[in-house]
Amino acid sequence: MTRRIKMRTLLIGGLTTLFFLVLMTRVFWIQVVNAGFWQDYAEKQWSKKEVIKAARGTITDRNGDTLAVDIPAYTVAVNPRIIDKYKIQAEVVEGLHSILGKPENELLELVNAKDKDGNLYAQREVRLEGWKVDLDIKNKVEALQKKLKEEHHIADSGISFVNETKRYYPQQSLAAHILGYMNREGEPVSGLEAYYNKQLEGQDGELQYEADPKGIEVPKADKMYTPVKNGDDIKLTIDTTIQYYIETAMKKAYDDLKPISMTVIAADPKTMDILGMANMPTFNPNTYWEDYNPQNFTNHALTSVYEPGSTFKIVTLAGAVQEGLFNPNETYQSGSIRVPGRTIHDINRSGWGTISFLEGVKRSSNVAFVKLGYEKLGPEKLKDYIEKFGFGQKTGIELPGELKGTVNMQYPADYAAASYGHGQLLVTPIQQVAAVSAVANGGKLLEPHIIKSITDPNTGKTTETKPKLVRQVIDPDKAKEVGSYLEQVVSDQKIGTGRHAYIDGYRVAGKTGTAVKVVNGEYDYSKSVVSFIGYAPVNDPKIVVLVVIDQPQNSELGGSTAAAPVFKDIVSKALPYMGVPKSTATTEQPNTKAAASAKAPTLKGKTLKEATSQLINSGIAYETLGKGSKVISQFPKEGTPMEAGQVVYLLTEESKTMAVPDLTGESLRDAVEVLSLMGISVTAEGEGYVTGQSVTANKDGTRKVHLKLAPPSTTLDTSSGDNSDPDGGKALETIQDGEPPG
Repeated sequence: MTRRIKMRTLLIGGLTTLFFLVLMTRVFWIQVVNAGFWQDYAEKQWSKKEVIKAARGTITDRNGDTLAVDIPAYTVAVNPRIIDKYKIQAEVVEGLHSILGKPENELLELVNAKDKDGNLYAQREVRLEGWKVDLDIKNKVEALQKKLKEEHHIADSGISFVNETKRYYPQQSLAAHILGYMNREGEPVSGLEAYYNKQLEGQDGELQYEADPKGIEVPKADKMYTPVKNGDDIKLTIDTTIQYYIETAMKKAYDDLKPISMTVIAADPKTMDILGMANMPTFNPNTYWEDYNPQNFTNHALTSVYEPGSTFKIVTLAGAVQEGLFNPNETYQSGSIRVPGRTIHDINRSGWGTISFLEGVKRSSNVAFVKLGYEKLGPEKLKDYIEKFGFGQKTGIELPGELKGTVNMQYPADYAAASYGHGQLLVTPIQQVAAVSAVANGGKLLEPHIIKSITDPNTGKTTETKPKLVRQVIDPDKAKEVGSYLEQVVSDQKIGTGRHAYIDGYRVAGKTGTAVKVVNGEYDYSKSVVSFIGYAPVNDPKIVVLVVIDQPQNSELGGSTAAAPVFKDIVSKALPYMGVPKSTATTEQPNTKAAASAKAPTLKGKTLKEATSQLINSGIAYETLGKGSKVISQFPKEGTPMEAGQVVYLLTEESKTMAVPDLTGESLRDAVEVLSLMGISVTAEGEGYVTGQSVTANKDGTRKVHLKLAPPSTTLDTSSGDNSDPDGGKALETIQDGEPPG
């Protein structure tokens, strides 16, 4: 008996000891060996984390009009359990189908959706039709909720909303290719939305804190807070009004001409601010998925290349003028010209006989430009000017996908063809706008830009984009001379190829282009790319516009008849909107003649209308000083030999308060002559051309103007961007007016 008791005691004691040994081993394992794991697990139970979403930056135009902004959005959701509980599947399906347009069979699947265990879900989102809908749709769904609750006397209809945000474009399709779009998952896809995504999206904030088992924050518990950084706001250089003028004119032409595509770019030539940029066909970034077609999303302005055709003759002309090789009165035999490897013809194969080079420019004679570019400039110098004007390099505009084009002349025929925009030469529209702007602004090749400023809403700091000089390509006086010839291409209503771009009251310079497309290695004369590029007013350019129309349905149409009228439609509205006054002297259709090598006519004593009409008919640029109706003095004086492109100043009143004209870009000699004509004394500092002026009053009531001068190459920042990125993208294979090369 005693022995049995002892054995039982030993057994119980041994089991108890073993239990404690196992328990202590387990505690040691948990608290020592696996301490890190359980510490992390515990922290997850009492630690909570909240993400504070950053607001995406807003995009506006140069005047502050909103182009892209985040707005509240609502995703429709259904609760299959509640809907099944009240047996209202049919009413929910019918109601949501009528509001959202989602097929009834798909809605029926949603309201009856079950998990893998066969249990009805508690929530299913109605995608895609009910995803991120606007307030109008939400209100309609809420009306359906109310109706179901009242009819069935229930507290929950099984329909709810998930509050979200979405990107909204209040101008709809306006500037779509510039802005790009955000997809329905909130990811940037193209345009500025993608290119500047890092700046626009900002950085989410975070709040970490300790909570009790019910999830309630524990007072005085340690917190960690990472502040939210909202996205930057971006102001663009574009003007929504000018953009509207562009897209309205384009849509009309697109509907009439039925081309494959159209591209228009408008810029301020003095700063290279892009005032408008558009393509047809286009899309609405709010509903990009409707009628989806990849071609609608191509920004041809910088992602397509093409042979420019006759619009490129501006480069050849500028080079010849700069080198002193262009004599407008020199004659040549038009029709055809032989270069090693081929014969090149004018659009009029028999030519117009022996004509002057100025007439050749106005008629867009290929032979004239082969003589200027290939024979006079020579292959190497021609290529040098092509590269100086920025071709074969990216412009550096702040948009994705820009191409650098091709400049690849090897044989004599290549160089001859390049002189009139053909052959081994592919350009982008944005390159052409930058190059022609260099002629308009006095010879400066500027980097185009579409960002006006970027503002950090967290600090209020704003970074402005400044004009950026790439290089001085030609001298200011030579640029004016080129402009005077291009003006006659438009103003000569008898033979000027650009006459359909003439705008009554404004002096317009420009050039047409008509390029036959290459199909399977051969030129197909039933397919062409037609274009027009020009600027206005010639004496003080405010806007440059390029119009490119790819393959209008009527292959007989050229740049003069198809593209120039679109330019006229846009610019005739844009200039008054920009506050550019009309000249009272250009109410009659002009018939310009060569102005170069002429002598200043006698204008003193004539009425202002008589004097300006005479100047227009002679192809001479002019500016009026004062508000009188009669010319009382002039510069240059009558009989003075004039340089090509030189401006005649007409004084019409003896007023001491008469406004001093803007003399920016003038030589010191011309500026002094003009001010002397007005009886104003002059002081100057520096050398070169006028870059600034200030007016002060003398004690005797007279005025004094102080001029600041600088050489052309030192007026702007000369740094340039990197152009090393490889090419890629879509090519429009084309040539220009007249015979194709090779």
